[in-house]
Amino acid sequence: MSPRLQNRIAIVTGAASGIGRAIALRYAAEGAKVICADLTESTWRIDSPSDEARDSTHARIVASGGEATFIQCDVTDPASIESVVKQTVQLHGRLDIMVNNAGIAPESSTPAPIWATTLETYHKTLRVNLDGVYYGTRAAAAHMITQDPINSHGDRGWILNACSVYGLVGSRHASAYATSKGGVANLTRSAALDCAPYGVHVNAVNPGYVRSHLTDAVFRSEDPGLKKAVEQIEGMHPLHGVGNPEDVTGAYVFLASEDARWMTGVNLAVDGGFTAQ
Repeated sequence: MSPRLQNRIAIVTGAASGIGRAIALRYAAEGAKVICADLTESTWRIDSPSDEARDSTHARIVASGGEATFIQCDVTDPASIESVVKQTVQLHGRLDIMVNNAGIAPESSTPAPIWATTLETYHKTLRVNLDGVYYGTRAAAAHMITQDPINSHGDRGWILNACSVYGLVGSRHASAYATSKGGVANLTRSAALDCAPYGVHVNAVNPGYVRSHLTDAVFRSEDPGLKKAVEQIEGMHPLHGVGNPEDVTGAYVFLASEDARWMTGVNLAVDGGFTAQ
């Protein structure tokens, strides 16, 4: 069985760690040429519970025989994202897949009701999680609609946005995060309508709780209150426990492949049954 993304050109933002790293590694394994876009090449730290990001994502891909390039990117700066798209096209001639994955979740370690959430937290969360996805979608779409189709179906590109179950339902004590992800959910639908006539697919992946660098502090904490919260979180998923980044990557491969050619504007829950309740 041949790789599903053979020779596709993909940008993954937030590729240095967590879900972004897992997506980039999986895409490379599926034959894609990956642009790893992030603020830094690696987010490994001395107290990390694993060696997940001890080496950079693009270095690991290359060491495994794949093709990858690191390009520094600040998703809160539209010029930075536009530059990544431009450099990618200069390097590879086109852009097939754009994964707007970079995100933050400050409320995971400092949960608070809306009246106690600082405006600094609110604005910072929206700048990264919503504005960054908007800028990435905008920049990728602007190029994709002008390039030649990649197949006989007329497909010109695939844009995938990192959303969340909290883009579909509300979240107690995480109003800023839920607001940002709710925006991503509807941004995805709206962009899909704009892009469909050009053969550009726009979809989102909505994970449940996933253990990554964003939630690591919570899951590692010895604080009795947070330990109890972790038990509650694990019990919120009918399939029990929480996911790992690798549990989410299959959805990103599927939605970027021709198997999903009749899909656009979709928010695909990968959540252990969280939103089925």
